[in-house]
Amino acid sequence: MPTALITGATSGIGAAFAARLARDGRDLVLVARDGDRLEAAAARHRERGVTAEVLVADLSTVEGRERVAARLADQDAPVDLLVNNAGAGQRQPFLKADPAAILGQHDLNVTAVLQLTRAALPGMVQRGRGAVVNVASMLGLVTGSGSTYTAEKAWVTVFTEGLAATLAGTGVRAMVLCPGFVRTEFHERAGMDMGARRGLLWLEAERVVEECLADLARGKVVSVPSPQYKALAVLVDLLPRPVLRRVMAAAERGRGRR
Repeated sequence: MPTALITGATSGIGAAFAARLARDGRDLVLVARDGDRLEAAAARHRERGVTAEVLVADLSTVEGRERVAARLADQDAPVDLLVNNAGAGQRQPFLKADPAAILGQHDLNVTAVLQLTRAALPGMVQRGRGAVVNVASMLGLVTGSGSTYTAEKAWVTVFTEGLAATLAGTGVRAMVLCPGFVRTEFHERAGMDMGARRGLLWLEAERVVEECLADLARGKVVSVPSPQYKALAVLVDLLPRPVLRRVMAAAERGRGRR
């Protein structure tokens, strides 16, 4: 089976991708910052009889990105599925956030996606097979007044759509995953209080991955998991941008009063 490289592979959506692909018999390259968690995850996947390689890297740094890019470019151990899942957000609005933290987040959410995708694709195109899945967000389809996160995820979405057109006829696919609220560690790490995380708009990471891989198999370019978020995506497309900005600004003010 082809090898899959997953960034942010120790928790949330990345861990769900790793578990599902290991069940399918794919060998794995697991990328994250925490070596101990990586080794523990790799040991679980090896019990299924697959190879699980560990690659410790902080993708917000030049050194970390170059380490993973070199692995993706290794033609002696080809990777045929790249899942750019690692990402981060922060609670502080743009004008209050630490400039270094803003740049670090941008490098993780944008620069790493660009660099790793560029490293992986030449080999895939040469072999005539492969896929890149870039994890964005429903927030990338709207506009937020207080954070660079929505802009970064919008870039990932548009970048991937353009990439899919570029790859037409090569046997290689590109797809962007745009989930809504998912029960993961993401919000806690960003210092966001999301309450009980119950209700129709909260999804399990396993469901997100199942729908994503089904959409990839069907040749979709944009994957929006769950009927409720598909309906929201249609609504976002229909709303005029000024109205959408007002709606998002009101939602952010409400969240700030919690």
